[in-house]
Amino acid sequence: MWARSPWAAGTGPVLAAAVPVLVFEYLRARPALDMVLRAPAHHFAVVTAASLLAGVVAAVIGLAGWRQRNLQVTFVGLAFMSLAFIFALHGFSTPGFVMGPTSLPSAAAQLSVLTCAGWLAFSVAASGSRPVRAAAGRQRWLVPGWAAALAALWAASLRWPHLLDGLAGGGPGTRWVLAGLTLALLGLAAVRYWQSYLYTRFPLQLAMVFACAWLASAQYIMAAGTVWRASWWIYHGLLVLAAGALVVGLLRQYGMGTSLAEAAVGLWTDDPVRRLRAGLSESVRALVLALEARDPYTAGHSYRVALSAVRMGQAMGLPGHLLRALAQGAMLHDVGKFEVPEAVLNKPGPLTPEERRLVEQHPVAGYRIASRLGLPPEELGIVRHHHERWDGTGYPDGLKGEQVPLLARIVAVADVYDALTSERAYRPAWSHQQARTYILDQAGRQFDPHCVRVWAELTQAGPIVQPLAQPAALRPVASER
Repeated sequence: MWARSPWAAGTGPVLAAAVPVLVFEYLRARPALDMVLRAPAHHFAVVTAASLLAGVVAAVIGLAGWRQRNLQVTFVGLAFMSLAFIFALHGFSTPGFVMGPTSLPSAAAQLSVLTCAGWLAFSVAASGSRPVRAAAGRQRWLVPGWAAALAALWAASLRWPHLLDGLAGGGPGTRWVLAGLTLALLGLAAVRYWQSYLYTRFPLQLAMVFACAWLASAQYIMAAGTVWRASWWIYHGLLVLAAGALVVGLLRQYGMGTSLAEAAVGLWTDDPVRRLRAGLSESVRALVLALEARDPYTAGHSYRVALSAVRMGQAMGLPGHLLRALAQGAMLHDVGKFEVPEAVLNKPGPLTPEERRLVEQHPVAGYRIASRLGLPPEELGIVRHHHERWDGTGYPDGLKGEQVPLLARIVAVADVYDALTSERAYRPAWSHQQARTYILDQAGRQFDPHCVRVWAELTQAGPIVQPLAQPAALRPVASER
């Protein structure tokens, strides 16, 4: 499942979707094998218990996404909350236990997959789009609010068991229309997650491709199967596999290369500095290393810029959520340099006007990449605007003064200082005092004067972060113009 080969990874999800459907059709074509397995007691107990447990796990994941300031993780958590809690209603309404015969079991099963597919499709929308930005402003309320909505659905469905009859009682036409909508949403999510995985190699992206594949197979079997037949039971297992893919993907993304305790720190700590040092995920580490490996003169640059920016933010009294945004946005502020040719990044002399234009596109490219990674607006502002200038002569948008987001103005100071004090292909490293004199001289021109004053106070006795400093997770590597 986690093969690094593009061919193997691309074949895996296709097989994950195709094999269960082929087994299902094989059984359906052989009635003697597709026997009736009527086990309502087991169905009631296992489906209800497993779904509720998975729902709790999904809620925790949604909260972790909020703590990590990752909208994509939050939306994925909401998707699997929907799947788990609504599918638990499918199990709870098994005829003959709490309730009599109704259409609620099949209606709840369909609604669970449809709602999950809707959230997954929303999770791949660009972070800069208006709906996602609106959700980002209410991120802390998304998980509890959606949990309350699911609880209300439970209460209403138990009080009025025929509430959802339209999802199950509309005949084959309605059933296949809903199934087609669900499959279209899952297909959109799978394609977008696959495209992101090819670029970032994030385990969570690949996990979501597999999850979408298993959910799509489950949806087909749900629509085409006959209740209690052996082939019908297959889709229950596929839903469990889809939820399991989410858990495995998150553990791989936030836990590889660290102890379990360190992974927990990365997910839950409020201290952005501690998160940088102990909770650097394998995926972010790999992305930063891949970027810095293309430029041997900027080893540890992203880490030093992030740590310096956070120290400045702390000195300015920024709240915790903005400090976390500083840490995350600064770590990935140069991600757009993936689209700048290495020959330009490492050129040992002055850039031509055309080469300069290529370099100056990296904030826009980075914004495009980061918007697909679930970064909230504050982080996106850092990625896009860290090369804007206080006097309005920067790039890419020529913003001026306080038009430039505060976090980007902070990162701009930390970024330039680290670039000046690092050796480059076209010049030796400056001393701390040389770089400090430059930063102070550019207050009111290149930099926000207030940010420079804060930085100056922090650097009176020396650098905020020592040159060449980098977390152990980034050593050894040799990798800004």
